[in-house]
Amino acid sequence: MRYPILLHPDRRLSQAAEPVEYMTDELVQLLDDMYETMIAHDGIGLAAPQIGKNLQIAVIEIEEGDRFDLINPVIMNKKGTTIDVEGCLSIPETYGTVERADEITVRYYDREGDEMEVTAYGYLARAFQHEIDHLHGKLFIDQVIDSIAPEDLERYMEEHVDD
Repeated sequence: MRYPILLHPDRRLSQAAEPVEYMTDELVQLLDDMYETMIAHDGIGLAAPQIGKNLQIAVIEIEEGDRFDLINPVIMNKKGTTIDVEGCLSIPETYGTVERADEITVRYYDREGDEMEVTAYGYLARAFQHEIDHLHGKLFIDQVIDSIAPEDLERYMEEHVDD
């Protein structure tokens, strides 16, 4: 099932999500529905608050077939910083540069309820941080260094491809 995506300034996007207490079949179905919703909207990440679910759950897929289902994720370690462009399904046609850690280690539970730990770099680390921020009621627009108009995005990306 595809969910509608909440749009800024919906107040639910600014609320901290509740931790998941235990795994259920409904929760696994929610993960699959979130993934379907994310793909349908051409996204690479989606947090439960973006579909009106006040739970610490997110899905991320940067490269096809490399999907992360995150339940109660916590950033354990951060290294380095980098500035790059971000956008958000909840804030369409809005882009800007944001400073994030370049390497992070995240501990979370997967869809089977197993505790996992992953170290992510670059763009994947950025996606993890963006989605985990959603779970704490933080939006990327509150961290933007420079805004980029939608019509300037392609040119900006070409000019900064090697940064």
